[in-house]
Amino acid sequence: MKLYHCVGARSLRALWTVEERGLDCELVVMPFPPRKKVTGWLSANPLGTIPLFVERDTRMTESVAIAQYLATGSSLAVTPDEADYGWYLDFLHHADATLTFPQTVYMRYRLFEPHRGLETAGDLYADWYVARLAKVAARLDNRDFLCAGRFTAADIAIAYSLYLSTRIGLSDRLPPRLAEWLATMTARPGFQAALAREAAAPVVSDLTAM
Repeated sequence: MKLYHCVGARSLRALWTVEERGLDCELVVMPFPPRKKVTGWLSANPLGTIPLFVERDTRMTESVAIAQYLATGSSLAVTPDEADYGWYLDFLHHADATLTFPQTVYMRYRLFEPHRGLETAGDLYADWYVARLAKVAARLDNRDFLCAGRFTAADIAIAYSLYLSTRIGLSDRLPPRLAEWLATMTARPGFQAALAREAAAPVVSDLTAM
C-alpha cells in the first residue's frame, strides 16, 4: 500500500484509517497543490488531485472511498446485515459530496484566489456548508458515534469535514455539539498518530527521483 498525501488535505481521511487499523502503508507527503509543485504528479494522477492510494493494480483518488476500502473487514466498517448499514453509506457520501465540497469552493474564492473578486460566492458556500451540518448535528444529538454504536469510517469521513472547517477559519460556525464531538474524534490515538506521521515525513517534490 502507498498513500500520496498533503498535510491537512482530504487524504488525511485515508491516513487516519490506516492508523486506526495499524496497516502497513508507505506514506508520500507532498507540498500543496501537488499539480503545481510536484514534478511527475500528473503522470501518477492525471486528475492532479490529492489523495492517490495504490495497492497492486488498485488506484484510488477519492478520500472517502479509500477510507471505506481500508475499513472493510474491520469494526470500522458497517456490514449489510447491520441495521445502520444505510446510515453508514449515507454519511460516507454526505461527508464529501455535501460537506467538503462547499468548503473547497469557499477556500478557492475567499482564501486562495481573492483577486478574482468572488469572495461573496465563497462566503455563500460557507453558509451552504454550515446549513448542511444540521443532518450530522441531529444524528449526534444523543449519540457518541454516527452508526452502529461504535467508531466507524463514517465518523472518520464526517469528522475530517469538521476538522477542515477549523483549518480554514470556520471553526466558530460549528454548532456546540459538533465542536464537542469533533474534539472527541481528534483526541483519538489514531488521529493523533496520523498528524504525527504527516508532520514527521519528508516532503517530496519530485516523484521522478523516487
